[in-house]
Amino acid sequence: MPSSIRPVRVNHLNVVLEDFDASIAHVRNVYGAQFMVDMPQTEMHAGLFEIGRVIFELFVPYEFLLNARYGAHYVGIEYQANMDEVREAVASHGLRIVRDIGLALHTHPADCFGIAFEFYDGYFHDRHWDLLGGPIPSAEFWRDEHPLGLTGLKAYTVAVADIEAASAFMQSFLAAEPVYEASRDAIGGRAVGLQVADAVLELQTPTGQGELDAHLRRYGDGIRSTVFGVRDIEQARRYFAGKSVAAVPGGSPGSLAIPAQENLGVIFEFAE
Repeated sequence: MPSSIRPVRVNHLNVVLEDFDASIAHVRNVYGAQFMVDMPQTEMHAGLFEIGRVIFELFVPYEFLLNARYGAHYVGIEYQANMDEVREAVASHGLRIVRDIGLALHTHPADCFGIAFEFYDGYFHDRHWDLLGGPIPSAEFWRDEHPLGLTGLKAYTVAVADIEAASAFMQSFLAAEPVYEASRDAIGGRAVGLQVADAVLELQTPTGQGELDAHLRRYGDGIRSTVFGVRDIEQARRYFAGKSVAAVPGGSPGSLAIPAQENLGVIFEFAE
């Protein structure tokens, strides 16, 4: 029987975007993002930013021609986890490793329902960041002082063609625990919520034609959106109106979404 990883927490989501400077300017202007660290590398320009204590690692290939057909997208997510446990579980599930830097590794997305799962034994949220002059802002700041009223990472959604197979894999590989099943009529789908560490991994599959079906046909299996928690959805709605940002109904009842075309090519959602 394959062994499981028991992640401690989400460290960050990983996104591939087209223009590094324009991306940082956008998230700062729209969300008040904090730019944490600049990490130019041989293959790509990488960096970290955070919004509401949800950290993102940004990857921008120097030659975007190689990504132009697929475009901007979520490539994966990093969990804090014991690396001996990780390597044992990866091997016992027969998963390929697409990138291994010793301290951290990324699984091959083709083996993991379109997600390059990254694992690392360290933690990012309490570190001192030179560009910020300290750690990232507190949960209290983002909830009570920032006008968007963010409460952290509520979930991330994953579009899949075979939700039963995806759920079984996540339970086996990540020790995910089923917490709900729900309809997602606004996007033409249904969902299975799985608790993994400190956030929900929501699997979504189409029930017919609609937004989710179109997304799956365009991108295939993989992460579809980040879902931020907010203390008051009407406060969030007013915030985006004040920014002249076109928020639309999200996938779950009562939620809001900033669609990909308004948000560098990736979807952000907001829900109480």
